[in-house]
Amino acid sequence: MILITGASGNLGNAVIENLLKQVSVNKIAGLFRNADKAKSLSEKGINARIGDYTDKPSLLKAMQGVTKLFMISIESENTFADHKNVIDVAKEAGVKHVYYTGGALNKNVTQSRLGPLLDSYITTENYIIESGLTYTIFQNGLYAETIPFFIGYDAVNNGISFPAGEGKASFATRSDMAEVFANVLANEEHDNKIYLITGFPTYSFHDIAQTLSELCDKSVSYHSPDTNKYEARLREYGVAENDIYFSSLLAAIIKNQEYDIIGSDLEKLLGRKPTDLKTYLKETFLF
Repeated sequence: MILITGASGNLGNAVIENLLKQVSVNKIAGLFRNADKAKSLSEKGINARIGDYTDKPSLLKAMQGVTKLFMISIESENTFADHKNVIDVAKEAGVKHVYYTGGALNKNVTQSRLGPLLDSYITTENYIIESGLTYTIFQNGLYAETIPFFIGYDAVNNGISFPAGEGKASFATRSDMAEVFANVLANEEHDNKIYLITGFPTYSFHDIAQTLSELCDKSVSYHSPDTNKYEARLREYGVAENDIYFSSLLAAIIKNQEYDIIGSDLEKLLGRKPTDLKTYLKETFLF
């Protein structure tokens, strides 16, 4: 049995949809925090398990009969402690192989702006490796789908205002990533491997503005404002504080070149060319 955590989320759901093309439905289970979120996949025959990263007894029950665990990283007040719960319970429950989605970062950066998230990625990876469980670790770059979150869907008309300077980042589509994860889960050839799941080459938001300009045949501007002014403007638009925090945080990380990552295993594991950024931008912004 393969258990997919975060099964009601965008990534978990996409992994399950891709797995269904390669594995029989009775070999797939999804972890949900409550029964209401499980309904849509339960109707497709997916085995719904109820559990929470903070609740070890629920995790132990959910992992009965599971041999492969696909563990999507979360962001919480105690991220590593929550991840540790899942790994400890997996070992107790007899899970054989843990697949973990963490983060890909430019190792040449001397001082990270990622803060506690950086520590959670590294400590979780190390804890899994040292646990004695067979592992596969995916170090993921940014989703291409974060771009409209950062710049809005009407960037072609409004231009791009985002405080990322000339920092570059790798972007891959969520659908390509999900296909890779399903490919790896469906076979037995990836024991104790670490893969970079990133787009290539990397792009700055200046590059993105130029690509949009080419696609729409008009000039799309790019401006990297002062962070405080950027946050104040988002508040004027009524953006939630949590979204403002993550937008500013990701902008600072990109500006610091932490997502300027050279190298990727994405194409190899897909078995085809990934969706290039220009194609994604055309499909997303010129609809």
